Amino acid sequence: MTTDLDALFSAALGARAQAHAPYSRFPVGAALRDEHGRIHSGCNVENAAYPVGTCAEAGAIAAMVAGGGRRIRAILVLAAGARLVTPCGACRQRIREFADPATPIHAAGPGGVLARFTLEELLPASFGPETLG
Repeated sequence: MTTDLDALFSAALGARAQAHAPYSRFPVGAALRDEHGRIHSGCNVENAAYPVGTCAEAGAIAAMVAGGGRRIRAILVLAAGARLVTPCGACRQRIREFADPATPIHAAGPGGVLARFTLEELLPASFGPETLG
C-alpha cells in the first residue's frame, strides 16, 4: 500500500475497533480524505430500534462535514465479510453528494485492501447535486 492508503487503512481499522454492533456482530470502519488532506473516520453504530443505526461511511462523512471538509478525495471501507464489503446503496448516494465520479473507493478487510473501485463503477449514471442545476 502507498503511504496515503496506509493512513486511510489505519484510521478505518481504528474506527472499526470502536463500532457498536451488538446485534449484527458485524463491525465496520470507514475513513476518508477530504480536499484539505485531512482524514476523517467513522464506525457503524447499531440501535435496538432497527434501522435507526448509522453506517461507518455516514459517520466518516459527518465527521468530515463537522470538521469543515466538503469534498471526498478517497474513501476506504473496512469489514471482515465472507465476501467483499462495499458501501451499501444509501452510502453510495451519501458519498456521491461529496465526491466526483472518479473518486476512488477502496474495499478492505483486516489484512489489507482487497479491491478498488471508482464511485462511477459503484453508482453509475448517478443523481448528484449538479443534477439540480
